[in-house]
Amino acid sequence: MKLAWRELRRRPGRFAAATAILFLLGSLLLLLSGLVEGLNANNDGLLRSQSADLIVFSATSEESIPQSLVPADTVAAIAATDGVTATGSLGLVQLGGRLPDAAPRDLVDVVVVGYDRPFAGLPDSMPDGDAWVDSTLRDRGVRVGTVIEVGAARTPLRVTGFADDVGFQTQPTMLVSSASLREVVAANKPDAVLPEGATQVVVVDTSTPAATARAIDEATGSTSTVTRAAAADAIPDTGGGVLQQIIGLTVVIAAAVVALFFALLTGERVGLYGVLKAIGARNRSIFAAVITQAVVLSLIAGVIASVVAIVFQAALPADSIPFTLTPARVGTSLALLLLASVLGASFSLRRVLRIDPASAIGTST
Repeated sequence: MKLAWRELRRRPGRFAAATAILFLLGSLLLLLSGLVEGLNANNDGLLRSQSADLIVFSATSEESIPQSLVPADTVAAIAATDGVTATGSLGLVQLGGRLPDAAPRDLVDVVVVGYDRPFAGLPDSMPDGDAWVDSTLRDRGVRVGTVIEVGAARTPLRVTGFADDVGFQTQPTMLVSSASLREVVAANKPDAVLPEGATQVVVVDTSTPAATARAIDEATGSTSTVTRAAAADAIPDTGGGVLQQIIGLTVVIAAAVVALFFALLTGERVGLYGVLKAIGARNRSIFAAVITQAVVLSLIAGVIASVVAIVFQAALPADSIPFTLTPARVGTSLALLLLASVLGASFSLRRVLRIDPASAIGTST
């Protein structure tokens, strides 16, 4: 351990250069992680924030809410299935919304969602004509009491609250009662009005998700029942997968950079390591010194990168890129940077094993 700190103090310039590179890579990791989190929240937040355990689609819908239709008799069969403790309907329609004081053609794409089972942080029931809206609409000047007119029929919905992370396919949502959704669809898309008692999907509460999902599909013969997380994962990706691949590539690059740095450093210090081994130092002591240096560099770089990323998020203009930096994402990014540093440093240590003290002593003189 003393060897590690002695080297850090003796060669601050060399280690500062490595720290700067790791800082840049750490910042890139955090930026990409924030974008992934923001895209996910805007894409599948609607389903992830649902309080139900299972989502029941029609079998031919491929777990797509707009393509799903569960008839009234199937809804009744689901409610009567063993293991089901509560059910509710969930449906949606995608329309244009007119904001107050906006130009006639200045519409914002919104998804009107009707529900009768609560979402996380939302009221258990919603008065007809009222709506809780995606918090991203605050950036468009929407406030509690604002009336948003949706669709060609300009159906009015009054904003009574805001919800975080409830986007659907990158569009902001307006959460209303099932009765209000039916009125909106009837006024704007009369051909899409569902038969009485039918719904697009059924949400289910249960204490035994796996067994209940199988029982529902067996009882109905026409449904596909999945967990809330699986339903969210089935929503088409909007770029998060590509960013995840870039994150993986960044980790590999970080490991390669650290490996190259410590390989060069080890080459310069062959004589020193030979002397240390000649006077009795064990390989594991030298290994510990190098790994300690890698950990210190990555932690310093990671902390600075985290501060920069947090400041970046705070300074980000409203209604700009979807960027959400959560503590979990920060922790994961720092762990990946630390792992890459340790792996890179470990790779360079193979040369230490091959150092012959007798021949290396001459190198140090």
